[in-house]
Amino acid sequence: MFETRIEPRVSETDGAGHINNTTIPIWFEAGRNKIFEMFTPDFSFENWRCVILHTSVDYVKQVFYGKEVVVKTWVKSIGNTSFVLYEELHQDGELCVKGNAVYVNFNLKTQSKEPIPGHIRKQLEEHSI
Repeated sequence: MFETRIEPRVSETDGAGHINNTTIPIWFEAGRNKIFEMFTPDFSFENWRCVILHTSVDYVKQVFYGKEVVVKTWVKSIGNTSFVLYEELHQDGELCVKGNAVYVNFNLKTQSKEPIPGHIRKQLEEHSI
């Protein structure tokens, strides 16, 4: 599991007084940086490998400005060319949001998916649920 700590910003707070729902997927993506690094160690977009296919987000509790949030990211499953992540967002030690993201190992030059290399598969497995 990966943990990413985020300090909510005023600009992410909406008129209802909680963090806007459009912010949460961005925070979940921030929790995926170590996974992106597995596939593209130099983070160059010319060599980018992780292409998102699907996301889902379930809002369990409101999230507020002024209190740190923790994004937790696990690898839920690994296929031949794709993998599924399970993510949670916690504030004050409570689960507030959960979701899933599906990524494919994609070669931008050939515009085709490719098998996940063995060394990356092993790293992903180390963070499995």
